[in-house]
Amino acid sequence: MQPDTCREHLQNLLADEAALLLQLEKQLGQEHELLMKNDVDGLDAAGDARQATVASLLRVEDDRRSLCRMLGRSSDVAGIADLLSWCDPAGSLRAAQAQVTERATHCRTQNDRNGALVSARLNRVSGMLQALDPSPASAGTYAAGGARSGDTHNHAGRLLATQA
Repeated sequence: MQPDTCREHLQNLLADEAALLLQLEKQLGQEHELLMKNDVDGLDAAGDARQATVASLLRVEDDRRSLCRMLGRSSDVAGIADLLSWCDPAGSLRAAQAQVTERATHCRTQNDRNGALVSARLNRVSGMLQALDPSPASAGTYAAGGARSGDTHNHAGRLLATQA
């Protein structure tokens, strides 16, 4: 592959990635609004849309890795920098690469924020459930031998019944 062809291909990949990251950024913002409103149905649809965008981003990443492998470079940051210096010595793609990096960092921050909110809500619900049933969480799990996890007492012959 000629350097000009490689540069064009990388330019297209960066443009695709930038557009997908912008879309993901918007989706994460909408997801945060839905979390704040406790809109479970909206979150379900938003999660599906986000997953589709992430899948598209992974395809772009796979294309970039394939390009690197085809040209004998590693697909890590150093390999991509080496590839860019070979096919784009003038640095015409630096701004696009920087924009993609910045947008990806912002998406990670938004995703972490959403994850922290979900985690806090789960902890709150867990605390409320714990108040309703104060038995330890491990009381419902069993070891391979059938004894409750963490249970050191022998309860042989004990009868348990369930009713629906």
